[in-house]
Amino acid sequence: MFNIFKKEETQKDDNHPSIIAVACLLIHSARIDENYTDKEKKIIKDAIIEMGGEAENIDKIIHDAEEKEKDSNQILDFTREIKNINEEDKKIIIEALWDIIYSDEDADMYETNLMRRLSGLLYLDSKVVGDIKEKVRQKNI
Repeated sequence: MFNIFKKEETQKDDNHPSIIAVACLLIHSARIDENYTDKEKKIIKDAIIEMGGEAENIDKIIHDAEEKEKDSNQILDFTREIKNINEEDKKIIIEALWDIIYSDEDADMYETNLMRRLSGLLYLDSKVVGDIKEKVRQKNI
């Protein structure tokens, strides 16, 4: 398991900007089709916990991220904080994004366009993103 939010124990903070940025990005992908479901919210919570967010504070993290995402009009606000993490952690984020997109068993043109933009903004090869997409799609069939 990767922990992109790991800090020194003395500096532990669940509201670390990277946690909120990742949560915002995941929430943005869930809201892009204007149908933000409980299933998508669960995927987001699970992904944040997998990536090192504290389970006991997950509702606050999600609430803070929902408010921040609602007030933002650009994904650049979120990708700016997470684009420099290592590639393996970015793959976890991309997989969670595809899980959200395919949670309703369909990827519309807005969701597909979002993922194309994110692969560039997060400096990920489109082949890697495509491979993750296919893995998630197969899992959800």
